[in-house]
Amino acid sequence: MTTSFTRRKLLKTSASLGVLAGSGMLAAPAIAQSRSIKIGSYGGYFEDSLKQHVYPVFTEATGIAVESVTQPDSTSWLQTMSQAISAGNTPADLSMHTPVNIIKAGRLGGILAPIDPARIPTIDNVGESFLSRQGDSLLGVGALSFFYSMVINTDEITQEPTSWADFWDSSRFEASLGLPKSVNFHFLDVVAATFLGGTDALRTHDGIIAAVEKAAELHQNVALWYTGESQMEQALKNFDVVGGMYFHDVAGLMAADGHPIKSIFPKEGNVIDFNSWTLAQGSDKQDEAYEFIAFSCTPEAQAIMSRMIGTAPVVDPASTGLSGEELAAVTGTPAIHVPYEVYLDDETFINEAWDRMVAQA
Repeated sequence: MTTSFTRRKLLKTSASLGVLAGSGMLAAPAIAQSRSIKIGSYGGYFEDSLKQHVYPVFTEATGIAVESVTQPDSTSWLQTMSQAISAGNTPADLSMHTPVNIIKAGRLGGILAPIDPARIPTIDNVGESFLSRQGDSLLGVGALSFFYSMVINTDEITQEPTSWADFWDSSRFEASLGLPKSVNFHFLDVVAATFLGGTDALRTHDGIIAAVEKAAELHQNVALWYTGESQMEQALKNFDVVGGMYFHDVAGLMAADGHPIKSIFPKEGNVIDFNSWTLAQGSDKQDEAYEFIAFSCTPEAQAIMSRMIGTAPVVDPASTGLSGEELAAVTGTPAIHVPYEVYLDDETFINEAWDRMVAQA
């Protein structure tokens, strides 16, 4: 089956719904829908934003009603899906998953159905790095991306860093940085990109140890190993830290609220991460699922998400119609790409080495 929406219809729909979506007045179509799909996404603000700004545009363009299903996170949801599918149930036809959990699901088998790219006429819009493959099978199509970036307090830091290596300079940053405590925030990838020639260095145990040891040299400059987004946000607002690693989009929101916070793309780049749409094994809504993925792969849908949710597009930014200011709020260059399979294959080794290093603080 081919998708039922056209570019012109999508543009007309997204424009006509924009004002209503922004005012919170959008409701489900009054006419009962003969077609529907269950879509899982992370609960809270993110899911609410999809329900308000994205799903109604898709429904108006295709006639397919969306039932939103709350996911706690990718890892827990993968376990829930596995148990439900084994029992003959499908908790959601489409779900959002991280690259690592897509790899894990592919190796376990029986959870995610292979995606046929021939049924997604818009898939060529999506960058190859946002397509998750397992052997010859496509298991995930990029839904959105975001950046972990270098941030500074512009009131305190008058000379902007040009490299992540600047953070190792104790004459400038002693006891003043905030860095993520969890290795899953990929500061290790920053270290590898800055000092070890790139993230491929993490594909060996020697490379992992070298990166961890280099990160350990930062101890005297780190004031906070934060465990949550809000903790780092508060530390930046309180001037407890004057720089570090944080979410690019959130830093932009803080700046818009008047805080002296700036996100910087140094010469090595910032870490790009993404989540993908995946198709549940056994779903009887494949036609609807393919229509939604095709919708998500359009520049117009990606622009809606960037403007309304703050995610970076997984399509060519130039195709989205986003202004320079809008693009700067959600994306930048260059990007540091994560070797996701390493974090699964060497999960225990990486976690133990990193946690030992942080514990020495």
